[in-house]
Amino acid sequence: MKVRSSIFASFILVFEVLGVALFLRGFFPVPVKSALPSKSRLSDLPAEPQTGGSPNSTRLPQPLFSRVVVMLVDALREDFVFGASGHLYMPYTRHLVDRGSSHSFVAKARPPTVTMPRIKALTTGSIPGFIDVVMNLNSPALLEDNLIWQANTAGKRIIFYGDDTWVRLFPKHFMEYDGTTSFFVSDYTEVDNNVTRHLDRTLKRDDWDVLILHYLGLDHIGHISGPHSSLIQPKLLEMDDVLKKIHSSLVSKEAEGSLPYLLVLCGDHGMSETGSHGGSSEPEISTPLVLISPAFRRKGGMKKPEVVEQVDLTPTLALGLGLPISQNSVGRVIPGVFEESSLRDQLRFLHLNGHQLSCLLKDSIPDYEKDAGFEQFRVAEKAHGNWMKLYLEGNASEVLMNMGKKVLKQYLEALAAMSSALSKQLGKYDMYSMIAGMVFVFQLLLVLVLAMPEALSGSAAVDLPVLSSLFSLPFYLLCLLLASVHVLVCTSAESSCYFCSLSWGLVFAAVAFSSAMFCILISLATRRLPLAPKIHGKNTGGDWSLSELDVLLLAGTIGHTLSLAASSFVEEEHQTWYFLLNTLCLAVFQDVCRKYFREQRGFGEEEELFLPSKDSHPSSHHKSEVSSEKWLALATPPFTLVCCRLLRSLNQTGVQWAHLPDVGHWLNSSDHKTVLSLLSAFCLVLIYLLVQRRCSLVSKFALALGLLGVYSYRAAVGNVLFPWQQSTRTTSKGTVEARFVYVFVLGILFTGTKGLLRSQILTADAKLKSRGLWEIYSGLVLLVSLLFRAHNLPVLCCCLLIQTLMAQFIWKKLHYDAAQTTIMHYWFGQAFFYFQGNSNNIATVDISVGFVGLESYIEAPAIVLTSLSTYAGPLLWACHLVCYLSSERERSPVAIGHGCYCLALLRSVPAAAYIVLVTVLRYHLFIWSVFSPKLLYESMHLLLTAGVCLFFITMEQSHSTKLT
Repeated sequence: MKVRSSIFASFILVFEVLGVALFLRGFFPVPVKSALPSKSRLSDLPAEPQTGGSPNSTRLPQPLFSRVVVMLVDALREDFVFGASGHLYMPYTRHLVDRGSSHSFVAKARPPTVTMPRIKALTTGSIPGFIDVVMNLNSPALLEDNLIWQANTAGKRIIFYGDDTWVRLFPKHFMEYDGTTSFFVSDYTEVDNNVTRHLDRTLKRDDWDVLILHYLGLDHIGHISGPHSSLIQPKLLEMDDVLKKIHSSLVSKEAEGSLPYLLVLCGDHGMSETGSHGGSSEPEISTPLVLISPAFRRKGGMKKPEVVEQVDLTPTLALGLGLPISQNSVGRVIPGVFEESSLRDQLRFLHLNGHQLSCLLKDSIPDYEKDAGFEQFRVAEKAHGNWMKLYLEGNASEVLMNMGKKVLKQYLEALAAMSSALSKQLGKYDMYSMIAGMVFVFQLLLVLVLAMPEALSGSAAVDLPVLSSLFSLPFYLLCLLLASVHVLVCTSAESSCYFCSLSWGLVFAAVAFSSAMFCILISLATRRLPLAPKIHGKNTGGDWSLSELDVLLLAGTIGHTLSLAASSFVEEEHQTWYFLLNTLCLAVFQDVCRKYFREQRGFGEEEELFLPSKDSHPSSHHKSEVSSEKWLALATPPFTLVCCRLLRSLNQTGVQWAHLPDVGHWLNSSDHKTVLSLLSAFCLVLIYLLVQRRCSLVSKFALALGLLGVYSYRAAVGNVLFPWQQSTRTTSKGTVEARFVYVFVLGILFTGTKGLLRSQILTADAKLKSRGLWEIYSGLVLLVSLLFRAHNLPVLCCCLLIQTLMAQFIWKKLHYDAAQTTIMHYWFGQAFFYFQGNSNNIATVDISVGFVGLESYIEAPAIVLTSLSTYAGPLLWACHLVCYLSSERERSPVAIGHGCYCLALLRSVPAAAYIVLVTVLRYHLFIWSVFSPKLLYESMHLLLTAGVCLFFITMEQSHSTKLT
């Protein structure tokens, strides 16, 4: 059955989307939710347990606090308060922690450590899923049961100032509010002043019950310059003064006989060693939680803070304010907060928390009765009933007190076990749906790769053995086998799977499709085997002759993709790319040695390559040129190895060793600013020399001024110094300098685009087309040099230098075809992604570059600039590939009929499409299970790019055929 290549590619892409959707449905399962349709209400609370008596009261104990002030400092790490520098950073807070009436805890935030999921965790007590990272950019209203709704329903008057994410999550819940955007990270002053300016007026008033303050300045400083910046201490001292002001006002208004206040200092997440957040490193998940109230005992000295879960604050605040606990909360009350209450009230608090967790457990786990925590709770509840009976009978002996303490301990153990079981339930995935989706995607990928030779042939059609596969015995046997597996999984699974919930018609269609694809795969594979001529009677297997370099490129690309099935390889993926890149350099070095030393070639061949005519004789000048080219070619692979080794030391990345010091940290320290300035100036000069060679005179001039503007911008923001500049000079945001560079970037891009369009529409000038492409490339280089941190300019410099040397002395001189060159570009691009300091942890995404040259938050340019900076390595190598292949195609046809050409086309995509695709597939990646989604994403990337390329190449072939 012959199918046109464009239809075949469209068919593959459509079914790929279905396979990916099935995988994602299993990877993002339905979270733990209560089965109750409404929110918790006081009337729904259980009665106090009592044995052998009339039903007891369903009332809550009296509220512990009259007013609550929550001061949330974004990205506040626990060592900023409890660490060795706590006395310097926040002296008043540290005094309250050491000597005041307070409780101190290290609250562990669950990943993803991003603001919106953390706010949801603090208000609902649930653990948000990873999909909430995507929703962080545009937070919808929170509809599930939460602390803010409960407080508002109970008549509590709530005031909020700070991050406008709260306003979007809780519309119409605040009596008064003033929100500020959290995304404009260049501002770390006004964003906090906008909160503090309301404080004096609000603290004098008595018409509020809950005050929430969300400060963003510390988080923005972290994104800009990291946790060790000189800006950190002044900002923390500012936060300390704010807390002192709030505490002093609350103390002065405390009245005799009234309920005490509660002041909460906390962070939503921490801050990594690079200043970002989103991952699961210890500095990112460890936040301080300080509870200050006259209801607590005064301390005699600081003890090591206990460790609690961040979600434990939700039930604690709810019961402290006399509110029901949110239905979906997996947190447990913090016992120290209630230690001054009567034993009856303490048991009642724990009973209410246990009842809520047990109800959630019933709705989430089918065999909840077998859960150890549920059984412990039932035992504790029964013992609580016996204690209540004796208590109400007036028994006041010490035996009753000891019995109550025993029940208290049983409750605490039961709460810990049920909370742990519910938290683990959130990490479960629908493995059956995930595996089914992955099987579909991999089958489609293999079919596409095997069909590529026919798809790119002159007929632009694929001969798919569909009918022979559907009427073969293996097809029916596979259908029977897969149907049996489906029935077995769906009848024996402990929890329901999404794939099992589909109708039998859809399931049978999926089974038939998968079986047919497998049979088609086998048929296509037999055509490509060396034995294929004997089987089919014609020579079809000769196209697959592979050189040593081809085997390396194929094995490395496929092996890397398969390695991503293990989470450890995803965490440290950079090690895989560094190893592959080093191996590639050694293989290229072997090819160079074979060409210049081992091959016994006549001098006449050399004459043919380097001399202007066959009749002339080689001069000494030409001999010296040949010799110099030979030695430069020999030096290029070792030089590349040296560059890669130096770049590895520039930025530590990954998960396991990201905390170790590196050259980047050393360069960014204030003591080495002069060294960084000299290095930056040298790199910018070298970048100009490498890029300007193929540009027009106007673009060369614009590039020079633009690079000067890059240095001026870095000097304005305080990263580097001018020779006449004092190191104590006050830094600015560098808005004017950055916009100065943007003007030249746009000018260069416009010039290159104009030349490219003229070559395509008005004239057929190959030189004009090549120059237009290189000028667009130089404009991107100028933009990337502006966005890169000063210490990362050597990464850009080495990238350009390696590209120049490899193009001049390796790819051209060794006559590597388009396939080999393309895959090499892909490998280098992936390695340079990690040389920048990136990783598969979203915490390494530097969002501060999205606001270079901006004075306010504008979403579109912020997203584009952040994506461009993050994926600058793959983007620049993809752009260079387009420019190189275009220029070489004009000089001589570059063969693609090679064993690796199918993989070459997987990467030969336009630069803009490439960066958008990679951003979508990898931006929100994180490690969650052994079946890492990165394996699927990488395969989906291969499949999607291959399908798109095949579609457009087919269209181009059809267009060319019509013209001829």
